[in-house]
Amino acid sequence: MTPHDFLADQFQGHRPHLKAVAYRMLGSLTEAEDAVQEAWLRLARSDSGDIDNLGGWLTTVVGRVCLDMLRIRKSRREESLEDRLPDPVISRADAADPEQEVLLADSVGLALLVVLESLTPAERLAFVLHDMFGLPFEQIAPIVDRTPATAKKLASRARQRVRGAAPNPDPDLADQRRVVDAFLTAARGGDFAALVSILDPDVVLRADGGMLTGGMKVIRGAAAVAGQLATFQRMASSAATHPALVNGLAGLVNTIDGQLISVMSFTISEGKIATIDILSDPDRLAQLDLTRLEP
Repeated sequence: MTPHDFLADQFQGHRPHLKAVAYRMLGSLTEAEDAVQEAWLRLARSDSGDIDNLGGWLTTVVGRVCLDMLRIRKSRREESLEDRLPDPVISRADAADPEQEVLLADSVGLALLVVLESLTPAERLAFVLHDMFGLPFEQIAPIVDRTPATAKKLASRARQRVRGAAPNPDPDLADQRRVVDAFLTAARGGDFAALVSILDPDVVLRADGGMLTGGMKVIRGAAAVAGQLATFQRMASSAATHPALVNGLAGLVNTIDGQLISVMSFTISEGKIATIDILSDPDRLAQLDLTRLEP
């Protein structure tokens, strides 16, 4: 094995962790992959013999790359994830996938990713690296060009904004699935009262149809969300619904004649539906990798 091959093999061992960091930072699977690839290019150009802790070095590099990408996104005022849903990560409801488990450790649901997009790039990096991956502020500080004390304040500010803004999902997937099944039953039957009974009073519905619908629509409150019953009923009656895990939480993949038409993610908190995130943008659906749903 050549030194280059040995280095590439070591890098591959860190790749799942690096992609998990980048996905939380960017909310985009494509951009996350780009950030990880950039880290490899920088490693290949460096003198790896001077790197004492390869995992820490790579995490720092990916953090810097993601920070730059977020800053460019903000400066160009490009489409924000506050105006569109993050990329969903979809896997089978009945089978664990080790790679997906690394990517989605701590159940990073779409609702949480939307909240993270509201942070400044520096706040997001400090929160993700410290609160989600346990990096010390001494290691985070140079990435954001701040002192460790200031990096700690960035993470604290981010934590305060995240707390309460994204509901904590119930941990039991079987319980989550029962509530999603109840949603489907109510939708198919056009049962308004049954639907309201499983919605949190402050439920938030985000529906992203892309250019097809003029961007993301946000509906808040149980009465307003239940008012979409006719739409839910058409979906549940016309489409084939397939149970799936969407970002580690109970969700649905909906198809018509084998064609993917939407992905639905539910955050179930305290036995009620706290958020419903629906991606129906044909362009983005076409980019999703659904091979993990195959038996």
